[in-house]
Amino acid sequence: MDRRSFLLAAGAAGAAAASGAGFWRWLEIPAAVRAPGRELGHLLRNPGAAPAPRAHYETDVVILGSGAAGLAAAWRLAKLGHTRFIVVAGPEPNGNLSSGIAGEVRYPTGAHYLPLPSRESAHVREMLQEFGLILDGAQSERPYYDERCVVHAPESRVLIDGLWHDGVLPADALPAEARSEHQRFFAQVDQLARARGSDGRRAFAMPIVESSADSQWRALDSMNFAAWLDREGYRSTALRWYLDYACRDDYGRACSEVSAYAGLHYFASRAGEATNAERGAVLTWPEGLGALARHLAQSAGLSLNATDARSTMRLLDGAAISLREIPGGVQALCASLAGGGLETYAVKARRAICAMPLQVAAHVVGNLHELGFDAREHLPAQAPWLIGNFVLSGFPKERPGAALAWDNIVLGSTSLGYVVSTHQDIRVGPPQRTVFTAYHALSEMSPRQAREWLMRAPPAELLERASIDLRAAYGWKLAACCERAEITLRGHAMAVPTPGYLSNRGLLALRETDGRILFAHGDLSGYSVFEESTWWGDRCARRICSV
Repeated sequence: MDRRSFLLAAGAAGAAAASGAGFWRWLEIPAAVRAPGRELGHLLRNPGAAPAPRAHYETDVVILGSGAAGLAAAWRLAKLGHTRFIVVAGPEPNGNLSSGIAGEVRYPTGAHYLPLPSRESAHVREMLQEFGLILDGAQSERPYYDERCVVHAPESRVLIDGLWHDGVLPADALPAEARSEHQRFFAQVDQLARARGSDGRRAFAMPIVESSADSQWRALDSMNFAAWLDREGYRSTALRWYLDYACRDDYGRACSEVSAYAGLHYFASRAGEATNAERGAVLTWPEGLGALARHLAQSAGLSLNATDARSTMRLLDGAAISLREIPGGVQALCASLAGGGLETYAVKARRAICAMPLQVAAHVVGNLHELGFDAREHLPAQAPWLIGNFVLSGFPKERPGAALAWDNIVLGSTSLGYVVSTHQDIRVGPPQRTVFTAYHALSEMSPRQAREWLMRAPPAELLERASIDLRAAYGWKLAACCERAEITLRGHAMAVPTPGYLSNRGLLALRETDGRILFAHGDLSGYSVFEESTWWGDRCARRICSV
């Protein structure tokens, strides 16, 4: 069977599983739909329509957003002894690190794993050591990790023509020519991971600001990743699908839309190693990176709407709808729906850390243009995501081949597979309940088309899209043990590093802003990953404390 027929057969298996009575049984699953930030988002275009503030707060630093960047800023401020700050949670506490719970089972509703951090991500290693997740040698070449958070075997498998295979791109399922290209690509990536520029820095490092500024590497940002693959002679359908999958997984878009620099950075920057884990291993928890959000908040002394009047570190419900400079500081107007109706409050502070996506900041920050950022020219493309969590009472019968893994992928699918929340639990037998989390980057549509579709699609249509890979893997059998589904819509989930993103003047300007308002978000790096987002939050806190 040639590669094209091979991929078509894999896709046909999914289509067959979705047909007839089995498909309609899927649509009978009770499905709740969440769209974090949608209601409050309407106020951004017309903040004057908000009611007068019901309360006023004063503090030294206000952090607007409780995602990875905002929590990292709070964590670092607290560690440096700076305890007069307020964190405004944003439209969804923890942002893209959010999670849910079904009885005793936790599951991610956002990011779900963290690659072993390299030495350049010293701030992440410091966090993991403090949280008891690195047990020894935090800043050494190969730290020793708590094995409960290192992904257990089997880590991944792929469904090909109705049969599960170990790994994401298994050599035993590929023809000889494809295996050769696969080996050549990863040999090239290994060389790039070790390469250094004339400034002595690694060609590709994370955070990206630690990467070499050498023009021979930065020139890769002038083309898209697909064009680079063509230039280098990578033709294998299976390899190209896998690399496309990798770009959709981290950047939300296909190889043809992502900078070649970013496409290679995905692989070459992740050079973290461990004493007790294989190279390329990842860390995860049942609730995904929600576990790290919880650790960061606890370490920073944050509890949502805490009533302890003695505390000078507070986490408030709601999201900023305007931020402006005033004599001696800044003032943020924030809106909340926590009481069942719309209420607002104001926060005055000496300085603000704007830890929100830049597409939100463009509406919130009154003088953004004066700081060198023009949203019409500099705003990165924003990829929408659809995340489906399927709560199961028991496990469905598996197809032949490799056993159920943490990460389960369908070759040729436009979706991104599904992860198993209970995979990290150490048990003699399988638990009675589990949650399968399916991810879809919606890259088959333009970002605008995808957002419009998410706005108008009824729950049944969203469920159909969210369950594509699960239907390919199980047909109606999974629906038979599915208690309910929770679908999370993220219309602006992540920035896309399109060609030219390294020289985006607006992003470069906001990175260096050091006035009353500071900026901290993964968007400043051009893409949304934990190591980047937390680096910017950490940096802002250090600037405020002049460290």
